[in-house]
Amino acid sequence: MEAIPLGSNSEVGRLRTVILHRPGAELQRLTPRNNDTLLFDGLPWVAKAQEEHDAFAGLLASRGVEVLLLGDLLAQALASGAARMHGISAAVDPRRLGIPLAQELSAYLRTLEPDALAHVLMAGMTFDELPFASTEFSLVRRMHHDGDFVIDPLPNLLFTRDSSFWIGPRVAITSLALPARVRETSLTDLIYAHHPRFLGVRRAYESRSAPVEGGDVLLLAPGVVAVGVGERTTPAGAEALARSLFDDDLAHTVLAVPIAQERAQMHLDTVCTMVDADAVVMYPNIVDSLSAFTIHKVDGGGVKIDRAAPFVEAAADAMGIGKLRVIDTGLDPVTAEREQWDDGNNTLAVAPGVVVAYERNTETNTRLADSGIEVLPIAASELGTGRGGPRCMSCPAARDPL
Repeated sequence: MEAIPLGSNSEVGRLRTVILHRPGAELQRLTPRNNDTLLFDGLPWVAKAQEEHDAFAGLLASRGVEVLLLGDLLAQALASGAARMHGISAAVDPRRLGIPLAQELSAYLRTLEPDALAHVLMAGMTFDELPFASTEFSLVRRMHHDGDFVIDPLPNLLFTRDSSFWIGPRVAITSLALPARVRETSLTDLIYAHHPRFLGVRRAYESRSAPVEGGDVLLLAPGVVAVGVGERTTPAGAEALARSLFDDDLAHTVLAVPIAQERAQMHLDTVCTMVDADAVVMYPNIVDSLSAFTIHKVDGGGVKIDRAAPFVEAAADAMGIGKLRVIDTGLDPVTAEREQWDDGNNTLAVAPGVVVAYERNTETNTRLADSGIEVLPIAASELGTGRGGPRCMSCPAARDPL
């Protein structure tokens, strides 16, 4: 079958190809001592999380979506020698391990087959899993406990939205803000650079400094992008992204949207996602307060930044529509807060007016259905422990254009 052309210019065009990550051994590394550092609110039952994720992937496939699994893509890309060097150098930190141990570990990793190397790069490695005796030459090894990580695991790989996003025919590699997630982009970068499926794909934006995370980026309409600015994406990151998209003619307007710098609202898509070409579902507690600074591309390569205005009005104006339809979940404050925490506003559109949502958010889903949106519910008793919904867990690589 001929490969589906890659690219996207909206949040809601019919979904054709998506990148997911099936939960794996990296989640089994979580303990009560490290789950906070690794950004999980609990210890997921991994087998159940896998079952729920398989159902999610199966639902998308039943709707005609090509599902690519990140772990498979990584293992396939690691058939390249250059990809192996890329992955190993990102995972082995001589500043933390010391040069002797780092050299020994790198040499060992170079002997692994692609599947085994992919497993280590995702699931990490503890000192007691080192296959060689290093105590004689490494003070670092002597002074660490056996269960400490020599390579940290990446449990947040589950949320493939954050480390890259597609805009037009290009892919943007982001810069993740928190230490537990920084190395994720090295794997994403490796896949796009070396996997045959992405041969010839050009980059839209690559940041090595100011953080930008994909969960903060909404493609409101062709040429119009909203970027949340809060806990994970900085003002400098939003500005750098806007200027890069303008330079590459991938957007003409970017809305910088301040959001609360807190865990419950870590990304813009935790409080607002698009469910149709002219409609969003939004956390009711912020509908009236959410604002946006509109950044315009101007002739000569410069930018113009408008004063802050209500987000709903600024978005409609930038999109060229009379009014942005807001599906305010209209719930009592307690239920609204509970369902927002459980990712009720984090939906994945598979077509205009058709979204995947967590089944547990019954009130929000009812409001969506009452507004004419078809809701495809999925279970999430374990998938939600990392605070991310269907949109967070998916990187759309191909949508039909609007």
